Amino acid sequence: MRILTYILVATAIITADATSASPQEDKATPGVILYKQLKLQSALPLLEREALSGNIDSQYYLAEALRKRNRYMTPEAQHWYETAAVNGSIYAMIQLGRKNEDLCRAMDNCPTSAKSPVGWLTHAKELLLAKANNGDPESLYLMYEITLDRAWLENSANAGYALAQYWMAVSERQGEGFFLIPGKRDASVKKWLLLSSEGGYPKAIMDYLQILFEEGDMENIRHWLAIAAETGDQAAISNYGAYIAHTPNKVGYPLDLIKGYALFTLLGELDDSGGIGRYVERKSEEIREKMTPAQIEESKILAEQWKATHPPLSFFPDKLGN
Repeated sequence: MRILTYILVATAIITADATSASPQEDKATPGVILYKQLKLQSALPLLEREALSGNIDSQYYLAEALRKRNRYMTPEAQHWYETAAVNGSIYAMIQLGRKNEDLCRAMDNCPTSAKSPVGWLTHAKELLLAKANNGDPESLYLMYEITLDRAWLENSANAGYALAQYWMAVSERQGEGFFLIPGKRDASVKKWLLLSSEGGYPKAIMDYLQILFEEGDMENIRHWLAIAAETGDQAAISNYGAYIAHTPNKVGYPLDLIKGYALFTLLGELDDSGGIGRYVERKSEEIREKMTPAQIEESKILAEQWKATHPPLSFFPDKLGN
């Protein structure tokens, strides 16, 4: 993902007033927070403890972490997917339904399961269908994930689900949909990204910012980048912190070394997650060289205040990850 002037090229993976439905928020357990910060090894013992206590989100993310660590569906990962699925996690059912696409299939060592992949997907559809037919935005989106029928995606987006709106923009940008008049496709992509941004989805905001940058709309760049930083998105915070500290001064924010350095202090807590360590260290030093000792101390206090009043830093990995 290109982010403004490629300040964070190596790390770009991917709160406004909520005028559309946002993707369902998971309970911010310590294990889930670490998982979303790409700290899998640190997350695993906490996720296991939370999973054993019955937390369904932790059961699901534990399965995700185990599968990603090993790069295929292991028996342990499948156990936790099935545990979460039995407890009602549609996301776990979908991942179990995709097992035929997993590397374990090529390796011919997929674990046996209580249901076939088709069985899990069928069960998920049975649970979702009534809510989807009643217009529930998330259920409509999950029906799309199960069926890959774009009509479900469009219905979810029209119902205001920010994640579906984001993927509508992505799909249209990649050539899906029919647009007869030149420029209508780009306009539609921008529309969906704006709607998803208004719903608070960080990846949409960052993509929308790229469009604004290409258009030279600095006023809206300043507006939306500040909003993106409020979500906890690490790429947004990195860009916002650098720009308000004028390292570099690209979008016209008033100089604020104290806040800029505070945000990079927080980013330093991610260590080298996502490969950002060297960049954060270099940028922090660049800002620190402009500051007095008193400003640095004030910045440390502000960093703790931000941490206490804002969502945790996150890379926002897709919940239904590959």
